[in-house]
Amino acid sequence: MEYKWKALSVTSVGALMAAIDSTVVLLALFPMAEDLHSDFVTMIWVIIAYLVVNTALVLSLGRLADMYGRKLLFNIGFVVFTVGSALSGFAPTGLSLVAFRVIQGTGAALLTSNSFAILSEAFPRNETGRAFGIQSIVWGVGNILGVVLGGVIITYVSWRWIFLINIPVGIFGTIWAYRTLKSVKPQGQRGSFDIPAAVTFTVGLLSLLLGITWGLLYSWGNTTTLTALALSPVFFLAFVTWEWKYSKDPILDFAFFRDRTFSFSIIAALFQFLAVFSVNFLLIFYLEGVAGLSPLTSSYLIIPFALATAALGPVGGTLSDRFGARKVSALGVGVMTVSLLLFSQLTTGSSLLEIGIIEALSGVGLGFFWPSNTSAIMSATPPAKYGVGSGTMNTFRNTGMILSFALSLTAATAVIPPRVVYQLFIGNISGKLPPALASSYLSGQSFAFEMSAALLVLAFVFIVFSGRKVEVSKAERSLAAEPHVGDS
Repeated sequence: MEYKWKALSVTSVGALMAAIDSTVVLLALFPMAEDLHSDFVTMIWVIIAYLVVNTALVLSLGRLADMYGRKLLFNIGFVVFTVGSALSGFAPTGLSLVAFRVIQGTGAALLTSNSFAILSEAFPRNETGRAFGIQSIVWGVGNILGVVLGGVIITYVSWRWIFLINIPVGIFGTIWAYRTLKSVKPQGQRGSFDIPAAVTFTVGLLSLLLGITWGLLYSWGNTTTLTALALSPVFFLAFVTWEWKYSKDPILDFAFFRDRTFSFSIIAALFQFLAVFSVNFLLIFYLEGVAGLSPLTSSYLIIPFALATAALGPVGGTLSDRFGARKVSALGVGVMTVSLLLFSQLTTGSSLLEIGIIEALSGVGLGFFWPSNTSAIMSATPPAKYGVGSGTMNTFRNTGMILSFALSLTAATAVIPPRVVYQLFIGNISGKLPPALASSYLSGQSFAFEMSAALLVLAFVFIVFSGRKVEVSKAERSLAAEPHVGDS
């Protein structure tokens, strides 16, 4: 088997583990809250803590991978994620579970900051879209498995197994990565790790994300909320000033953003994740509160979305390699925009078949957008800095996810009481919402979907002006296909 396919198998194990975890945790919120005697805020932080730490660390960890090798940090990522999963499975309290999810999120950051870089090194540039498209199959299958496993675990065994099932997968992934991945020597000089830049960037991003989530959970006039939001631009300004004027080995090379393909594709990814990540949260609220379905039955409607993404991802990646990432990304965003506008028209009488079809349509759009957008960003990244390019991409995408999560909860709490949102969120509401509340929720949901569609229009504009198809020379293809390899 060629090395590129072995590398894809390794990164796919990590992607599968993360994809399963992303859906199965949502299904187990109610039994976790009940067993650990936790409140609404703690349960939200079980989700947010993982996303926040993952977002804050990927850029710095990508730079470390460029310096010391991706194999080492990818293997560490498997170990940390597995340890975090084991600790989460044995968490005695809600707060300890949040802390252990931070460890799990750190492991995920190590994996995601290196996964795309490993594939970009292993595959020729004219095949990266295909590789990312194939990996989208793994994400789709993982989301489906998360629903199925979540249902089985919640029904028959303890919620703790949603984390404990990661242990054998993580052990296998660690061994397989160690035996399979090649130790690619860093290109150019190793340099030093810029600690002041890493600290100011991480604190600035944490301040921003914590301020937003704190305002959502408590109050936008809360002292902690205002302090965190005020500190964020100060730290970001310090980060930019240090990197631009004083750093000898910056963790983020601002020259990247002079490349229109890189910068515009990154911004398009931010808007796309900001627009789409909240969709399934709002739909589950709708299915529980308006259609009167159980949390598990509601989650089954994620399956058409995941199936469509898995089926169309390889097609989108292959078309991207052939016709250019810009055209395929624009097509994907266009399809997702149509799906959001259709979602905005849902009523109390909408059928589950109608919702499933629109979900599948949204999955088709993501299947076209995700691999082509990833390919555009990584193709515009210098090979010696794939880790930084991958880390930057994941930072923008994850930030969009967290802001989208906040958007969905804000839209819901603006029109129905917070206590009802809490019941919908953890899945313990009994029966449908009263007609007046259901009507109010539908109006808020429609507005949220319309706003998301507008964000996708912005993403479309950035894609259209992102630049031409990247032309790849034979020398570059040879370099990408045959990296400098040391001991494996």
